[in-house]
Amino acid sequence: MIDKIVLNGITWNHSRGFVSVVATAQRFSEMNPHIEINWKKRSLQEFADAPIADLAETYDLLVIDHPWAGFAAASGILTPLQEHIPSHFLEDQAMNSVGKSHQSYIFDGNQCALAIDAATPVASYRADLLVKYGLNVPQTWNDLLELARQGYVIMPGIPIDTLMNWYMICSSLGEDPFEETEWKVSDEIALEALERLRELTNLCPSEIFDRNPIATYNILSSQDDYVYCPFAYGYSNYSRRGYAPHLLTFDDLVTIADNGRCRSTLGGTGLAISSKSRVIDVAVEYAMFTASPMVQQTLFMQSGGQPGHRSAWIDENTNRLTNDYFKNTLPALDRAYLRPRFPKYLHFQDHGGDIIRDYNMIGSDPRVVLSKLKDLFAESLH
Repeated sequence: MIDKIVLNGITWNHSRGFVSVVATAQRFSEMNPHIEINWKKRSLQEFADAPIADLAETYDLLVIDHPWAGFAAASGILTPLQEHIPSHFLEDQAMNSVGKSHQSYIFDGNQCALAIDAATPVASYRADLLVKYGLNVPQTWNDLLELARQGYVIMPGIPIDTLMNWYMICSSLGEDPFEETEWKVSDEIALEALERLRELTNLCPSEIFDRNPIATYNILSSQDDYVYCPFAYGYSNYSRRGYAPHLLTFDDLVTIADNGRCRSTLGGTGLAISSKSRVIDVAVEYAMFTASPMVQQTLFMQSGGQPGHRSAWIDENTNRLTNDYFKNTLPALDRAYLRPRFPKYLHFQDHGGDIIRDYNMIGSDPRVVLSKLKDLFAESLH
């Protein structure tokens, strides 16, 4: 009789992050009856904030955000997957990456996770309300401002989303804010990005400053007051019939200045394995199963997941089930900006959004705001 093997995993508290891996775990256990995989969940904010070093002491499997890649490489807290997964499998993952999703989990040659989920801020709207109110989908930044002046626009405004949107505007204006440990954006572009973001957020209801993407989509899909969200990390769940009271349509972003469509900040999640796990070989088998092309296209996606494998994004069935979510937003994923991942970067990410959010809410000299951001980035290097 084969001894029972139990793996414990931690993910985040949304259908996209939880139900998808519970489904793959259930099927994997059905195929391997001696293996049991138990998933627990944490809030979206805890997902962004909780140190993976603590979680890796308790859990075999961790769903992580890619900015942890540098810390993982430096600390050795996560299993280097390139030492356990066949090269042909990793090559397929790289060739079928959605944007830089696969690359985002590689730091100093260390593959700390498999990109099972891909996301970036994209646009969304209520098609039924556009018709009802006689409105058009905005195509340019000026169109967006005009729609916001009419009171139809909402967006996430909590610190982390505010910071990611500042990154987005800097990059969209032609200058990426950072190149790993280097501050790259000029003062001119950084200040323009601050001012553009403040102008837009101040045309939205003040409640946005307490809302993340999930709260924003819940309102947009259930109330008739707002029509359009210009950028929030995409959730294909809201484009599926029956998930929310009203269907959302997701699309690419508006154009800005003469630089083409906005270039938002890559998100998504990866499946990592604790280096403290006593069953790394079994955890690797499950990770490969979850990240495999067929499972990503079918079981994972159909269970609420937002796949990281490109084949799922171009699949006719996944798009039929999601009101063309994947086809419509793939261009935004492919050009998304990859934020820094050096070991101490998260110090900047944890606090930078508060500085910009306060500026958006209260106002001040943007040059002082920029100075604070530069000082915080310098702190994060040391």
